Amino acid sequence: MAGLYFEEFSDGQVFEHAPTRTVTEMDNVLFSSLTMNPQPLHLDEEYAKTTEFGQRLVNSLFTLGLLVGMTVGETTLGTTIANLGMSEVTFPKPVFHGDTLRARTTVRSKRSSRSRSDAGIVEFEHQAINQRGEIVARCVRAAFMKKRTAAA
Repeated sequence: MAGLYFEEFSDGQVFEHAPTRTVTEMDNVLFSSLTMNPQPLHLDEEYAKTTEFGQRLVNSLFTLGLLVGMTVGETTLGTTIANLGMSEVTFPKPVFHGDTLRARTTVRSKRSSRSRSDAGIVEFEHQAINQRGEIVARCVRAAFMKKRTAAA
C-alpha cells in the first residue's frame, strides 16, 4: 500500500501494520558493528550472561529503526517530504534475538504547514510490540507530509 496524503489522516486514527519481523543475531551484530557500537551487551554472549538479562540485548537504535520502517508502507511511503524529528523515545522492555515484532501507529495530531500550502505536519505515535504483546519501543514522530490537493 502506498503512503497516505496529509488530508487522508485523522486525529486518533490507528494503523495495525501488517509487516512483522523476527529479529536475528545477525541483525543485532551487523547493526552494532556498522554503527561502531562496541557495547558488549549487544556483542559478547559471555559478558551478557553475567547481566540481569542473561543474554545479549538487541541494539535499541536498531529496534527504533525497525519500528519506523515497519510503519512506512501504510503511512508515509512516497507521500512524506521529510521527517521533522522524533521525541518521547522509550524502550520499556528489552528485545532479544528471536523476538518477533509488529508495529502500531496512532495519529496524534495534524496541522497544515504555516509556510507551505502544499504540505502539512502529522504527528505519529509508533509502538513496537513483541510476540508476547509487550510494548518494547515507542516514539513520537513528526512528518512533513504532501497534500493531495498539491499533487493533483
